[in-house]
Amino acid sequence: MDDETIPESPPPASFKGRLQLQDFMFQPKSPSNMASSTDSPLRRSTRLLTPSIPASPSSASASASPSRPRSTPGTKRKAITLLPSNEEDDNTLTPLSSTPSPSPKKRPRSRPPSTYAAPSVYAHLPHLPDAMAPNLLVLLVGLNPGIQTARQQHAYAHPSNLFWKLLFSSGLTPDRLVPPAEDRGLPKTYGLGLTNIVSRPSRNGAELSKAEMDAGVALLEEKARRWRPEVTCVVGKSIWESIWRVRHGRGIRKEEFRYGWQDEGENMGKVGEAGQRDEEREEGVDYGEGNGSWEGSRVFVACSTSGLAATLRPPEKEAIWRELGVWVEKRREERKAASTA
Repeated sequence: MDDETIPESPPPASFKGRLQLQDFMFQPKSPSNMASSTDSPLRRSTRLLTPSIPASPSSASASASPSRPRSTPGTKRKAITLLPSNEEDDNTLTPLSSTPSPSPKKRPRSRPPSTYAAPSVYAHLPHLPDAMAPNLLVLLVGLNPGIQTARQQHAYAHPSNLFWKLLFSSGLTPDRLVPPAEDRGLPKTYGLGLTNIVSRPSRNGAELSKAEMDAGVALLEEKARRWRPEVTCVVGKSIWESIWRVRHGRGIRKEEFRYGWQDEGENMGKVGEAGQRDEEREEGVDYGEGNGSWEGSRVFVACSTSGLAATLRPPEKEAIWRELGVWVEKRREERKAASTA
């Protein structure tokens, strides 16, 4: 046992074999070492490099945050919203004023393309002649002939138009539903005349201009003076709007418009004391009672009969036309009684 060497005991356990975190932590250098060091200078935030200014006695009472002024008692502090600045290379935030900035001016909306069609577009279609005669009960004034009407040369020929159906249901043609092919016989058979405020054909009323509609008002006045119907029935609101615009020099107001009978001051084709002008007379035509003054033709405004006019329901349209039909039925009885007396 004495000859045997006793091995030395192992050293006590320690943590020296582990990596020490402080050896890898960043150690800031002093300004002198930074100037003499060959390493590239570290990129530091400008906020950290700005030396702090010691507070002066006068500023001791100031608020700790200079961007937030002290509010007076009883007033609410306005919130300040931070928004990104407009600079592309800057990520700082800029305060947005509590007062809203004026909104940019809105660009005016571009007008939709006009639906007007020049007369040359439908110049290949013939115009529709009027159906007129002396001593008419009612002169029916339409807007203008449609394409199918111009091709067939008969008034209101499109099957979707309710004109002939409303004439029958209202009592203007009480015995039967007259087909468009018999439009020329209306003056003799029923005392009804047909004309339009615009003579040229088009696909619809939107292809007409207000100027040419207004220009047709004077011609309507001349026709009323020439044929002297008892009533002039305006078939459609837009036609009456043109007549009103020409007479009054302005558009008709919403509260001024109404369907049905109009005031006597709106009569068509009035003739003064001077009587009918010689150039308006036509040889072989009876112009009514004498050549003196005439109070004009009463005006009745009916709704449009076009299938595209969907503002009023069919019962509402029938009620408007029926008011005219009641008057026509009464006048027919009066005329019949006067002829047999």
